[in-house]
Amino acid sequence: MVMSATSLIYKGYTPLMAPENGGWNGKIAGIQTIETFEGDTYEAAIEDFKRAVDFYLKTEPCPEMPFSGRIAFDIAPEIHAELFRKSQEAGAGNFDAWLVQELKESVLHA
Repeated sequence: MVMSATSLIYKGYTPLMAPENGGWNGKIAGIQTIETFEGDTYEAAIEDFKRAVDFYLKTEPCPEMPFSGRIAFDIAPEIHAELFRKSQEAGAGNFDAWLVQELKESVLHA
């Protein structure tokens, strides 16, 4: 099971990690280059994650930023319409801002 240290963002990067063989192994989320890290404990793996990010930024000529803050995806028109209707019922003046708030609450309260 891969876990994300959701509260950890280091220099714009997030770890994806899982327990393995009595320790922790992981990779930097959202980049094409395979940068891995490990540790005997969760805390040691987090420290190695930070070293991996620093190494990646130092050695990669054009480092990727994994999360731009923009998401584009397609949904069924009826779902789009229902989301807009709910935003209006909530008194939202800005559909995008309302949708971001709903997503944020959904993720933080999951």
